[in-house]
Amino acid sequence: MGEDTRIDPVLGEIALHLDFAVVADYAIVDQAGKLSVLGIFQHIWVQQFPAMHPRLHLVLRLKGKRTEIGEHQVQIHLLDEQDTEVLGGNGAVNFAEPPIDGDMKASVPLTVSQLPAPPKGGSN
Repeated sequence: MGEDTRIDPVLGEIALHLDFAVVADYAIVDQAGKLSVLGIFQHIWVQQFPAMHPRLHLVLRLKGKRTEIGEHQVQIHLLDEQDTEVLGGNGAVNFAEPPIDGDMKASVPLTVSQLPAPPKGGSN
Protein backbone atom coordinates (compact mmCIF):
# COMPACT_ATOMS: atom_id res chain seq x y z
CA MET A 1 0.00 0.00 0.00
CA GLY A 2 1.48 3.32 -0.98
CA GLU A 3 0.59 6.97 -0.51
CA ASP A 4 1.86 10.20 -2.02
CA THR A 5 0.80 13.82 -1.98
CA ARG A 6 1.85 16.73 -4.20
CA ILE A 7 1.52 20.31 -2.93
CA ASP A 8 0.32 22.92 -5.42
CA PRO A 9 3.18 25.49 -5.56
CA VAL A 10 0.83 28.43 -6.15
CA LEU A 11 -2.01 27.65 -3.76
CA GLY A 12 0.07 25.75 -1.18
CA GLU A 13 -2.67 23.10 -1.04
CA ILE A 14 -2.75 19.37 -1.70
CA ALA A 15 -3.04 19.05 -5.49
CA LEU A 16 -2.85 15.31 -6.18
CA HIS A 17 -2.98 12.36 -3.84
CA LEU A 18 -2.32 8.67 -4.53
CA ASP A 19 -4.98 7.23 -2.25
CA PHE A 20 -3.86 3.60 -2.58
CA ALA A 21 -2.10 1.05 -4.78
CA VAL A 22 -2.77 -2.70 -4.47
CA VAL A 23 -2.48 -5.96 -6.41
CA ALA A 24 -5.73 -7.95 -6.58
CA ASP A 25 -7.45 -10.87 -8.28
CA TYR A 26 -9.98 -8.56 -9.93
CA ALA A 27 -11.07 -4.92 -10.06
CA ILE A 28 -13.84 -3.08 -11.86
CA VAL A 29 -15.28 0.43 -12.02
CA ASP A 30 -19.05 0.39 -12.53
CA GLN A 31 -21.11 2.86 -14.56
CA ALA A 32 -21.60 5.06 -11.50
CA GLY A 33 -17.82 5.28 -10.99
CA LYS A 34 -17.75 2.96 -7.96
CA LEU A 35 -14.51 0.95 -7.65
CA SER A 36 -14.75 -2.70 -6.54
CA VAL A 37 -11.56 -4.63 -5.71
CA LEU A 38 -11.62 -8.38 -4.97
CA GLY A 39 -8.86 -10.55 -3.50
CA ILE A 40 -6.07 -8.15 -2.51
CA PHE A 41 -2.77 -10.02 -2.12
CA GLN A 42 0.98 -9.52 -1.73
CA HIS A 43 2.33 -13.06 -2.23
CA ILE A 44 1.97 -15.79 -4.86
CA TRP A 45 2.85 -19.47 -4.28
CA VAL A 46 3.95 -21.44 -7.37
CA GLN A 47 4.87 -25.10 -8.03
CA GLN A 48 8.12 -24.25 -9.86
CA PHE A 49 10.03 -21.49 -11.65
CA PRO A 50 9.64 -20.13 -14.23
CA ALA A 51 5.96 -19.66 -13.50
CA MET A 52 3.02 -17.78 -14.96
CA HIS A 53 0.25 -16.21 -12.92
CA PRO A 54 -3.01 -16.29 -14.91
CA ARG A 55 -4.24 -12.79 -14.04
CA LEU A 56 -3.79 -9.93 -11.62
CA HIS A 57 -4.98 -6.36 -11.48
CA LEU A 58 -2.84 -3.45 -10.33
CA VAL A 59 -5.29 -0.99 -8.79
CA LEU A 60 -4.31 2.66 -8.29
CA ARG A 61 -6.64 5.37 -7.06
CA LEU A 62 -5.63 9.01 -7.43
CA LYS A 63 -7.53 11.83 -5.77
CA GLY A 64 -7.31 15.54 -6.37
CA LYS A 65 -9.14 18.76 -7.09
CA ARG A 66 -10.99 19.35 -10.34
CA THR A 67 -9.40 22.71 -11.06
CA GLU A 68 -6.89 21.67 -13.75
CA ILE A 69 -7.38 19.17 -16.54
CA GLY A 70 -4.52 17.64 -18.50
CA GLU A 71 -3.02 14.56 -20.06
CA HIS A 72 0.01 13.05 -18.29
CA GLN A 73 2.38 10.19 -18.92
CA VAL A 74 2.27 7.24 -16.52
CA GLN A 75 4.83 4.43 -16.32
CA ILE A 76 4.41 1.13 -14.48
CA HIS A 77 7.34 -1.24 -13.88
CA LEU A 78 7.21 -4.80 -12.48
CA LEU A 79 10.68 -5.37 -10.99
CA ASP A 80 12.41 -8.52 -9.73
CA GLU A 81 14.50 -8.68 -6.54
CA GLN A 82 17.49 -7.14 -8.37
CA ASP A 83 15.33 -4.22 -9.58
CA THR A 84 15.45 -5.57 -13.15
CA GLU A 85 12.27 -4.85 -15.10
CA VAL A 86 10.27 -8.02 -15.77
CA LEU A 87 7.26 -6.29 -17.28
CA GLY A 88 6.40 -2.68 -17.88
CA GLY A 89 4.14 -0.33 -19.68
CA ASN A 90 3.40 3.32 -20.21
CA GLY A 91 0.55 5.40 -21.43
CA ALA A 92 -1.32 8.63 -21.05
CA VAL A 93 -4.01 9.38 -18.51
CA ASN A 94 -6.12 12.46 -17.89
CA PHE A 95 -6.10 14.05 -14.43
CA ALA A 96 -7.98 16.95 -12.97
CA GLU A 97 -4.80 18.17 -11.26
CA PRO A 98 -1.19 19.16 -12.15
CA PRO A 99 1.02 16.48 -13.75
CA ILE A 100 2.67 13.65 -11.83
CA ASP A 101 5.18 12.90 -14.58
CA GLY A 102 8.56 11.49 -13.58
CA ASP A 103 7.91 10.93 -9.87
CA MET A 104 7.52 7.49 -8.27
CA LYS A 105 4.14 7.49 -6.59
CA ALA A 106 4.00 4.05 -4.95
CA SER A 107 5.73 0.73 -4.56
CA VAL A 108 3.46 -2.31 -4.21
CA PRO A 109 5.32 -5.30 -2.74
CA LEU A 110 4.54 -8.67 -4.34
CA THR A 111 6.51 -11.85 -3.62
CA VAL A 112 6.52 -15.28 -5.28
CA SER A 113 7.72 -18.52 -3.65
CA GLN A 114 7.97 -22.12 -4.76
CA LEU A 115 5.81 -24.58 -2.82
CA PRO A 116 7.77 -27.21 -0.90
CA ALA A 117 7.86 -30.64 -2.54
CA PRO A 118 5.37 -33.11 -1.05
CA PRO A 119 6.95 -35.73 1.24
CA LYS A 120 8.02 -38.89 -0.60
CA GLY A 121 6.57 -42.19 0.52
CA GLY A 122 3.72 -42.73 2.93
CA SER A 123 3.42 -43.04 6.67
CA ASN A 124 4.45 -46.26 8.36
